[in-house]
Amino acid sequence: MRDPTAFLAEEYRQLVDSATDWKLRVLEGPSAPWCEIDGRRVLMFCSNNYLGLSNHPKLKEAAIAAVRSHGVGSGSVRPIAGNMDLHMELERRLARFKGAEASLVYQSGFATNSGLIPQLVGEGDLVVSDELNHGSIIDGVRLSRAERAVYRHTDMPDLERVLATAEEHRPTYRRVLIITDGVFSMDGDIAPLDRIAELGHRHGAMVYVDDAHGEGVLGDGGRGIVSHFHLSRDRVHVEMGTFSKAFGVVGGHISGSRSLVDFAYNKSRTWLLSGSHPPPVAAACLAAIDVLEHEAEHVRRLWELTHRFKSAMRGLGFDIGQSETPITPILVGDSRRAKELSERLFALGVFALPIVFPMVAKDRARIRTIMNAALTDDDLHLAISAFEKAGRELRIL
Repeated sequence: MRDPTAFLAEEYRQLVDSATDWKLRVLEGPSAPWCEIDGRRVLMFCSNNYLGLSNHPKLKEAAIAAVRSHGVGSGSVRPIAGNMDLHMELERRLARFKGAEASLVYQSGFATNSGLIPQLVGEGDLVVSDELNHGSIIDGVRLSRAERAVYRHTDMPDLERVLATAEEHRPTYRRVLIITDGVFSMDGDIAPLDRIAELGHRHGAMVYVDDAHGEGVLGDGGRGIVSHFHLSRDRVHVEMGTFSKAFGVVGGHISGSRSLVDFAYNKSRTWLLSGSHPPPVAAACLAAIDVLEHEAEHVRRLWELTHRFKSAMRGLGFDIGQSETPITPILVGDSRRAKELSERLFALGVFALPIVFPMVAKDRARIRTIMNAALTDDDLHLAISAFEKAGRELRIL
């Protein structure tokens, strides 16, 4: 009798053969500019730790203090017995930081999208989604059972066309939801949220933005994309984000109206049925907000290094696409070539991973670099030199 699990090894072998498999490297210590990875000291150039906060002394001290005062776990989901004062304070502080009526913290960014989107829309509704939206958005939309319409990436005339077509069938749809990434994680470009919000308002649609890569990066003091475009909360109804990137910790969240938060925590099963954040995680997230509010130099440094790196990469002749943020893709096209470039960079002391299909199209493989405010000028120079050397050796330049 045939092994019913034989497809597992077969499909994995196909991934290896096409150079689209993942091989995990091991980080042996903190996420910092210089790391120990697989026993080698290398420059970290691909983490989401934009501001270097995951190893910031204030966050570590806050986490340690919370373990002493509250223990290592909450003991339950929040609706039952796991709702701690630290969780409530974090949501109050986050809402104030965002300039919103209320915020709600989820266990992860993925859990936020997959748990909330299916509650906002369902059968009889329409979701209008950018074609390059994150996988967590795509999964959330699929779970909703709403009809789907995809508009070309950041193409506002195409979005308007989709909305106008939907309006013609408006008696058919109870609700229309426009959903977009704020910063697109593979290309580093920014959604034209001001124009999206205006179109949503004109056509009576809800607007939902996933700002996972915009927080701590865009807006006043890193407050995100809604702040970046100076938008009012009645035009952007759901601002979703995560603590796992610029905030340096872990967890997802939403900010918006009080009604949104009351609705979400009563309806989102990923929130209702998952254990709440351990006390040290909540305390570290609180400390991250403190740092963003009182240490503006981190965001300024991030952008200074970003501009210098982009300028150097373009000057050398690398294709960095349309990036506008600290995410800078080095586009090489072929998956094998991207993996070869990553391996050569690692040998030269720079850790930067390849991104291949299905995360990006088959002919759009790349090295995705992400800038870190904690890098020194010497670190940046080393990285640029390594990219130049590897690029010439592999005849990418």
